[in-house]
Amino acid sequence: MTLRAGFIGLGNQGKPLAANLASAGFETTLYDIVDTPVQELAEGGAKAANSPREVAAAADVIGICVPEDTHVRAVVLGDDGVLAGAAAGAIIAIHSSILPETAIDLAAEADSRGVAVLDACVTGGAARAEQQQMTYLVGGDAATLAKAQPIFETSAVKIIHAGPLGCGAKLKLCINLMTYIQWAAAYESFQLSKAVGLPDGVFEEAGASNGQITPLMQTYLGTHKIPEEARGSEAVQKLMRGHMNIAEKDLAWALQLARKAGVSLPVGGLVSQLMARLYAVEDEGRR
Repeated sequence: MTLRAGFIGLGNQGKPLAANLASAGFETTLYDIVDTPVQELAEGGAKAANSPREVAAAADVIGICVPEDTHVRAVVLGDDGVLAGAAAGAIIAIHSSILPETAIDLAAEADSRGVAVLDACVTGGAARAEQQQMTYLVGGDAATLAKAQPIFETSAVKIIHAGPLGCGAKLKLCINLMTYIQWAAAYESFQLSKAVGLPDGVFEEAGASNGQITPLMQTYLGTHKIPEEARGSEAVQKLMRGHMNIAEKDLAWALQLARKAGVSLPVGGLVSQLMARLYAVEDEGRR
């Protein structure tokens, strides 16, 4: 049987993930609270839906890529949510960075209806999603993952089965913690290089030559090379504030996970207070 794909949440990362499904030839049904990306992908062969319920009714594997746990719960459990439309045997794949208990709670609700859940977190960013170079960090039943794998392969360079349900979310939070600590290290070192008068580019050249500055870190540092006037514009500030909000949420979840595990993350705690500075967001309350 050919799998039918559904996708909910067509933001920075979700849109290219959904586009890859349609371009790979899967029958794909989409929903987002913003009409524009839905219509754009519909022009490329996908089908537009009016609710998560409609997406679920037309799909065997339903991907969800929305910002936070509260949004995931609303999409799945709402009156017009995924579980209101999903048939027995369907799979919900949560791509958002969530707390592991969110996946476990939703799986308990879904199981009574014969629907499976995977916390299929993704890492790589929008550019890698477009290039089909994403890494999937998946928690859940191995047989369920095997069924959904052809869907994931449309965007994946690697699919890692992290363990039982909730482990995909745990692994993603660990990876994100490392990412944001790297941002802080890159930011402070870059600022020092400018302050002491090093020529443009030599800091990145030196760091990249020995592997200390990764391609992702170089991309991040590019945000601090935007001219001051452009960086302060409403459009750039809105974009950076969105990144900041997601980073603060991810770090809060990592710290909560650590507290429950009895682990101290002093550097992570400090970095969690610096995200406005790291993303050049004009917010005195956070700087």
